[in-house]
This record gives sequence, C-alpha cells and structure tokens, in this order.
Amino acid sequence: MDSSRILFAFSLTLIAGLATGIGGLIAFFARRTKTTFLAFSLGFSAGVMIFISFTEILPQAGDLMKLSYAGNTAAWLTFISFVAGIGLSAAIDKILPSEGNPHELKRVEQMHPETRDPDKPECKGRKQMRARHGIRDRKLMRIGTFTAIAIGVHNFPEGMATFMSAMSDVAVGLSIAFAIAIHNIPEGIAVSVPVYYATGSRRKALLWSVLSGFSEPIGAFAGYFILTFFNTDVSLGYVFAMVAGIMIYISFDELLPAAHKYGKHHVAIYGLISGMILIGLSLILLG
Repeated sequence: MDSSRILFAFSLTLIAGLATGIGGLIAFFARRTKTTFLAFSLGFSAGVMIFISFTEILPQAGDLMKLSYAGNTAAWLTFISFVAGIGLSAAIDKILPSEGNPHELKRVEQMHPETRDPDKPECKGRKQMRARHGIRDRKLMRIGTFTAIAIGVHNFPEGMATFMSAMSDVAVGLSIAFAIAIHNIPEGIAVSVPVYYATGSRRKALLWSVLSGFSEPIGAFAGYFILTFFNTDVSLGYVFAMVAGIMIYISFDELLPAAHKYGKHHVAIYGLISGMILIGLSLILLG
C-alpha cells in the first residue's frame, strides 16, 4: 500500500474526529445556537453520505464481489453485507445506555446563564455556577461521560468508513470526512454542556469533547488492519458494502433527525438536496 495514501487517509479521519472539539468551542464562544446553519449543515452531510453510499461505495462493492462470484450470488452478498452494516450500527445504538444518548441535542444557550431557561435544572444562574465551581455534580458528570463514550462508540465505524473510502478514492474520502466532521460538531456540544455543568471547568468540557472524537482514528486503524491482512477483492467487497450500510444508517438515524430537531425541516431538506447536487457535480468534475 502507498504510504502517502495511508497517511492522507489517517489524517482525514483524525481531522473529522477532532471536529467534536469544534462543537466544544462553539458552546463556549457562541451565545445562541445557529439552528438554521446546523440544520442546513446536517442535512447537507446526510445528502453527501447518502449519495456517495448509493452511487459510489455500494456499486464498487458489487463490482468487487463480481470478481469472485457469479452475478446473482455477488448481488445477494453485496445486499446482505449492506444490511449487515445497517444492523451493526443499529446494534451499537441498542446496547448504549439511554442516559448518554448522543442523539440528545444540546444548545449553546445552556452554557450562558443570561440566555438560559431558569426553570430547567441544568440552566442554573451564574451565581450558583460560581458557587459550585470545582465541585463535581455526579449525575451531570455521568451524563457527560456516558455521552462521550456513546459518541466514541458511534464514531468508531465512522472512522473505519472514512479511512476505507479515502484509501479507495481521494475525492470520496474528502467528501465523507467533510460530512462526518460537520456531523461531529453538535456531538461535541452534547458532550461539553453536561461536563461543564458538572465541573464548572471549560477546559475539562473541551477536553472531553475532543476525546470523544479520538475513536475515529482508532476506527481507521481497524480499516488499516483489514486492508493489511484481508486485502483481497472479495474481502474489500464485503467491507465496502458494510461501510455503505453504516453511512446510510448514520444519515437516517442521526443526521436527518438531528437537523429536524433544530426545528428547521425545510432548511434540512434544502441542505440534503444541496449536498447531493454538490457531491454529484464534484465527482463528475474530479472523476
């Protein structure tokens, strides 16, 4: 394998994973959640991932399968592997504790007392926050920890998908890395808010939000292991079909619902369509 391509793929995966830290920074420096921007961005990411999965990765998996199996067998194995990728992502969702559900969105208003709802228990005033600074709120810290772990587990297959895609095609890898990086921004907010309220420390909140993204490079190592020890056409066919399934599940279970939860349905759909159009044009022009 080309060492420069491996380094490029790892770098893309690392950058995409560390975008959770961008979410942590936004929570500290923004005063209000840019709901329109996030809804459009999440919809855009979903459009990119759905388009690439169905037009690039899944067909490539089918072509690799056909090198080892007859037509119908190759088609069935591609389809079964695609469904297995969806099933793997669904199983990860199922086994994670609901307390740390990474789909539970947080807003940056929760980080700023003057813009928060005082009736909510997590939205205490500045005076109470200062009084509690340095004292750990065990319940909130547990929520923040579980959220970071849950996001880390979710990010593992995403890291593998990014790495494998970048190794296969630079343009596809760049597109997926960009889409996943956008997807990771609200996840970083979801980690940083409860940790901040548990500890009163922005530094700890930012650290936890960054750490939650490090599982993506770990997923890249898993992808590298597969390419090193199972670098055959049929093995890659199975893996690429599963990667397509993983990305479809992420799009429909995480990205689009998150975009809608920000209350911008049409904006999310505009983002979805824009993502498909832009990535389609990019792949044609760069192909």
